[in-house]
Amino acid sequence: MSDIRFTDQHEWVRVDGDIATIGITDYAQEQLGDVVYVELPDVGKTIEAGDEAAVVESVKAASEVYTPVSGEVIDVNSDIEATPAGVNEDAMGDGWFVKLRMSDPSELEKLMDENAYKEFVEGLH
Repeated sequence: MSDIRFTDQHEWVRVDGDIATIGITDYAQEQLGDVVYVELPDVGKTIEAGDEAAVVESVKAASEVYTPVSGEVIDVNSDIEATPAGVNEDAMGDGWFVKLRMSDPSELEKLMDENAYKEFVEGLH
């Protein structure tokens, strides 16, 4: 079962079993503009929910990407380190940042589902 959840900081997490794939939403990449640099964590690093998982820099700003859930980094998207524009091209797909093996799946309950996130973004305009 694959499920996707969102934070109020515009990160998304797609869950498949105990693996969480994390990235930024289309809204976030639109606000950032052209992404020019991505810094990812080391595989094997353990990060807690709310910690910085990555850094993304654009022509407009530098921004941290925070992890919505706790766990161990099991994979990073080296493609977006080499070609940061991949974040702009497919933020919700191939532009993912990190994959974690979740240590506490109950943290997902604090996150928004897709409908709640859409309402949240509409409220920002």
